[in-house]
Order: sequence, then C-alpha cells, then structure tokens
Amino acid sequence: MNKAIICLLLILISGAVTAQNIQTDKYTEQIKEFDEYVEQARKDWNVPGLAIAIVKDNKILFTKGYGVKQLGLPDPVDTQTLFVCASTTKAMTAACMGILVDEGKVKWDDAVTKHLPEFQLYDPYVTRELKIRDLFLHNSGVGNADFLWVDAKTTSDEILYKMRLVKPSYSVRSSFIYQNLFYLVAGKVIEKVSGQPWKDFIRHRIFEPLEMTRTAPMMKDIKDANQTKSHYTVKGNTMVIENENADEIGPAGSVWSSIDDISKWVLCMLDSGKYKGGRLLKSSTWKEMFKPQTIVTEEDFYASQKLTKPNWMTYGLGWYQQDYKGKKVNFHTGSHSGAVAIHGQLPEEKLGIYVFGNYHQAQIRHALMYKAFDLFALGGTRDWSAEFLKLYGDIAKKEEKAEKNFIAKRIANTKPSLSLQQYAGKYSDPLYGELEVLLTGDKLVVQLNTLTKATLDHWHYDTFRAINEKAWIENKAVTFTINSFGKVGRISYDGMEFKKSK
Repeated sequence: MNKAIICLLLILISGAVTAQNIQTDKYTEQIKEFDEYVEQARKDWNVPGLAIAIVKDNKILFTKGYGVKQLGLPDPVDTQTLFVCASTTKAMTAACMGILVDEGKVKWDDAVTKHLPEFQLYDPYVTRELKIRDLFLHNSGVGNADFLWVDAKTTSDEILYKMRLVKPSYSVRSSFIYQNLFYLVAGKVIEKVSGQPWKDFIRHRIFEPLEMTRTAPMMKDIKDANQTKSHYTVKGNTMVIENENADEIGPAGSVWSSIDDISKWVLCMLDSGKYKGGRLLKSSTWKEMFKPQTIVTEEDFYASQKLTKPNWMTYGLGWYQQDYKGKKVNFHTGSHSGAVAIHGQLPEEKLGIYVFGNYHQAQIRHALMYKAFDLFALGGTRDWSAEFLKLYGDIAKKEEKAEKNFIAKRIANTKPSLSLQQYAGKYSDPLYGELEVLLTGDKLVVQLNTLTKATLDHWHYDTFRAINEKAWIENKAVTFTINSFGKVGRISYDGMEFKKSK
C-alpha cells in the first residue's frame, strides 16, 4: 500500500514538473525571435545599450542586457547594470500614496492643503481646490514649470515655494499639460503623512518588500560601478554625457534600478499589487491607480499614436493609457538627457514589458513595447522598429527644416544697439532667479543661476544665441530690451524675463 502511494505521488510530481516545463517552454520561440529583434533594432537605432524584461502570466519570462554601458569601452550591459527609471518613477510614487490611502492616513480626494497647509499656487481658488489625486494627473492648470529644477537647480523646498509664482496656463482640470513638479508635492505629502522622507518611504515600503536590492531612490545613492552612462548625438557625433540628476524632484523621476530588479516591480503591478510575501496595495486601490482619470489630447500624447491610432487616450495615477487591438494598454515613459525607459502593460493578457536605454530620446522603446505585445499576446508581424524609425526620422527632418527656416530669417549685417560692455550686468526675477552677463574678451558670457556658462553669439540687432559649453544642450535665444533712456532694462532668456538689477 505504501509503495503504491509512493508510486502515485511520484507520478503526480512528475506530471507537475512536466506541466511546468511545458509552461516555461511555451514561449521559447517568441523569446528567441524577440531577442534577435531587439539586438537588430538596437543597431538600427544606434543605441549603445539596452536592458529589457518581459513578464507574462505572473512569471518573469525574460531579462537581458544588450550592447555596452558606455561607448568606447567594452563593458557589456548585463541584467544587474543600473539605469535611471526617470518618469516611470511616477507610478511608484502613486503606489506610495496608495499605501497610505490603504492605511487610512490620507484620501485621494483630500485637499492638498489639509496635509500641507503652507502649499500655495498663484490662484488662491486652485490652491484651495487641488486634491491629492490631482497631484498625479497633470491637470492642475499650471503649465510645465520644469525650468525651476532644470534651469534654476534650486532645492526641492525652494521649488515648492516658487510654484506660487507660476501663472496658470488654463483652468484647473480643463486640460492636460505634463507637469513634474506636482509629483514633488506628492512626495512632500507622503513625508508629512508618514513621518518619513519620500526616499526612505519608497525604499522601506516598496523596494524592500519586493526584494529590489539594486534599486535606489536617488542618483546620489548610487555607489556601484556597474551603471550605465548617458549618450547624446550632436552633429552626427554620439558622445558620452554626464548623467542627469533629478534628485531635487525625486518623486517625479529619480529612481535607479537594474532590469532584474525592475522586473519584480513589473510583476507586482501586473498582479494587482501582489508579491510573494503579501501585497503592496489593496485590490481596490490598485484598480483606482489604473482607472482612467483624465483625457489626454493628441497634442499632449506621444507621436507613437500616429502609428497605433488609438480610439482613446487617458491618464491614470502615474500611467498613460490607450487602446491597442481592442485591449487596454497602461504605460509610461521615462526620459533624461541621454537616457530613456518605458514600462508597458497589457493587463488583460497578463503581459508586461520594461525597457531601459542609454541614448537620448531613443524611441526604440515604443517599438519594442508593441513588438512584445504582438509576439507574446496579440499576434501580428509588423516591423515596429522600422516603422517608428521612419516616423521619428521624418519628425527629425521637419525639425531640421524648421531650424533652417529660422536661420534663413536672420537679418544679416546688423549690429547690437550698444557696446557689449553695456549689456553686462546682473539681472533677476523672483520666479526665475539670478542671471549674470559678463564681458570676457570680445564675447558676452551668460550664467543662469548655477548653470554652466554659455557664450552669447550675436544673432541680429539685440538678440543673441546662447551656445552652452555642453554641446548637447540646445542653443537658447537671448534678447535684450533697451529702455527709454537708451540703456538695457530687461533680458529674455529662452522666454524667461529678467530685470536688470546692477
């Protein structure tokens, strides 16, 4: 009898193992095809390095690194190489808030000022009206104010204070303009409610439970040598550039991770917030994160929609959304100077993909996401890489043509109204900060706040172009305004207005 039971158990165990192997082998051909497709696409797009994860049916099917961490060096990207998550961090910050919602410490429809009494925007009505959920939806009425961290390099507290000086671009909740800074506000709410800084909260409540041991909240936390470098092409020459630091707006885009680590996050977000030790979020809160919350117009969506042709486009709590082949897609990109990421989901098919890249605005990320959707779930043979390469190539040609048209409008043989010395001086604005113009030799040099100095090349009349030392930073238009006394009164730097103070 005992022998019979043992034999039966062996048969059952053998059957279970065989079934598991069949499940694992089910996607062997798709993985092989996708693997080859990725490497060819990487070469076609001239991306130095990629790292990719595929999650399907509550399993991590595939993680792999491609190419190199840095051009000119042989070190390959592997599954432990650290990349910046950039704006895919936003979904993590939304999940942090969701954890606090589950604990009853905050509600999505609480007024922001309930938890941050000092919070203030330009419009007092919007200050009073803004809810916690609005922090995640890009619909506050405040236009893109990234100059507060990109150009000013101010601290997070200074950024929050200066938000009261940013004039609204539209009525609250009437439109959509992508906005990083309200995620910083969300991080401050998380800190106030939990008693922990956002960077500690996200580490303890998300990274540690998911065993994401190679994931760091901020770039300053990265000590490991196995990290990627950023790349940018200027005038046909691809160069290594410094990694962009977004630590001051951390909740909007400062997390760094490896593809092995981030695959655990992809798996958790597909499986209703579950992980092997429990769940990060209640099912109802997880559903709320992915519920369409606001409409996104074509003008504010990705150029990818020209090919995918969605019927609707929305934004949830840290996620873009659209339809594809009758299925709902949740996704978000991440972009820093010289680096990209994308996190995509087909929730009905239990399919998720994450792509890291170390090349500026490499839209190969969209191509690989849709290729994965086709190969691992929906079927189809479209060469998304080729199609996106042409789409974004055509966009680049239009931008080049626009630049040529701009140059053609330059008025030749003009001179500045004043001597160069008279343009020198200090300029300031309560919102934009400090700007100084120096005369160095026979050239004007401008420095905005703590940024690298840029040389001013005369364009025409009293307009110059700021040529930054860092070749990958685009030229900025700089125009001086002469007052009624024949002296310089104001300066416009890339649309930012400063008054001369000295």
